[in-house]
Amino acid sequence: MNDKLRAARLSIASNTALTLSKLVVGLLMNSVSVLSEGIHSGLDLIAALIAFFSVRESSKPADECHPFGHGKFENVASILEALLILGAAAMIIANAYPKLRGAVEINSLGLGATVMGVSALVNYFVSRELMRVARKTESPALAADAWHLRTDVYTSLGVLAGIIAIKLTGLTILDPIIAIGVTFLIVQAGVKLIIDSMRSILDVQLPETEQQIIKEILSKFSSQYLEYHDLRTRRAGSQRFIVFHLVVPGGRAVSKVHDICDQIEEEICSRFMGANVMIHTEPCYRQCNNCNQAEERIRIMNNDLTNCDYNAQAKQSPEEK
Repeated sequence: MNDKLRAARLSIASNTALTLSKLVVGLLMNSVSVLSEGIHSGLDLIAALIAFFSVRESSKPADECHPFGHGKFENVASILEALLILGAAAMIIANAYPKLRGAVEINSLGLGATVMGVSALVNYFVSRELMRVARKTESPALAADAWHLRTDVYTSLGVLAGIIAIKLTGLTILDPIIAIGVTFLIVQAGVKLIIDSMRSILDVQLPETEQQIIKEILSKFSSQYLEYHDLRTRRAGSQRFIVFHLVVPGGRAVSKVHDICDQIEEEICSRFMGANVMIHTEPCYRQCNNCNQAEERIRIMNNDLTNCDYNAQAKQSPEEK
């Protein structure tokens, strides 16, 4: 958590400095593209503040009101950040469109080029650090903030190229055209963040690659149970919730069943940080050959029991056998 808070604070500091410098230089230059970058950085500053508070809130343990933890605070923060990005795009277009109709004098091109170059460099290193921490801690809020800054890198380089083009050609109309072009990158980043965060808010299952890892772990222990079914997964912030039913021989000791569940849970948690595993065990009382010899097969651990003729809806108690 210290890494996440440190990265969030770094983003706040860098965005504050860049926002002020871009807005001041944009006003001095009378450049809508530079001002649009200042607006973009200003919204990134708000996004960084949202990321900071959401990371701090999501670190709180589960309580009576939030029995599954506070992980989704980060998903909500990511959606808010995405909406800010789309708001920035709308403001940029609103400022740029009127300037398409006539030439506008642009001053201090050298100063603007310097600010854009420094901005791209600073945002590149800060976004790289944020993305590193986001991947390490699997934080959607920090990942959203990192994408904000990475978008700033591209847009700053685009504005820098536009300033150079204006210097070489004298065509000031390139300024609003570039500003509008910047909005396409901003909108693309915003929409992607909304889609990714909504998947977690709506409890969409984990990606197929992650589910395959879970299935491989279960297969690793297949000699110690009969079968599994009803595998369900979801994600909240950096937390993963994994639920499934595990079928075991009806006469097996509870302590032995508990041991195998602990082993499976430990293996899954070693592969996925912040995993919350819930295993519902079910006894099998069917009179099939596999079940009759299950305990012996489990002890020698050299037979596949996954094809047990099991029917969860037709279980029999020991008295009914």
